[in-house]
Amino acid sequence: MPTGGITVPPRYRYEEIADDLEKRIEAGEFSPGARLPSRRELIEHYGVTEPVIDRAMQNLRAKGITETLPGVGVYVRER
Repeated sequence: MPTGGITVPPRYRYEEIADDLEKRIEAGEFSPGARLPSRRELIEHYGVTEPVIDRAMQNLRAKGITETLPGVGVYVRER
C-alpha cells in the first residue's frame, strides 16, 4: 500500500455497471424514453449474476435516471 496517499475503497461490480450504464445514457446510446436491454442481455453483456444486475438497476432508479415498469422493462427517464 502506498504511503502518504489516499486509499480508494474497492468498488462493487454493481456500482461499476450502474456507472457504465449511466455513461452510456449520457452519451446518447439510450435516449430518454428508451428501454434498456433486458436483464438477461445485461447479465450476458457484463458477465455477472442476476442479483448484481438488479442492484445496478436499483442504483440507477435511486438516482432518478431510470424507471421500472414491472413486467415491461426499465426505461430511461426524461431529464
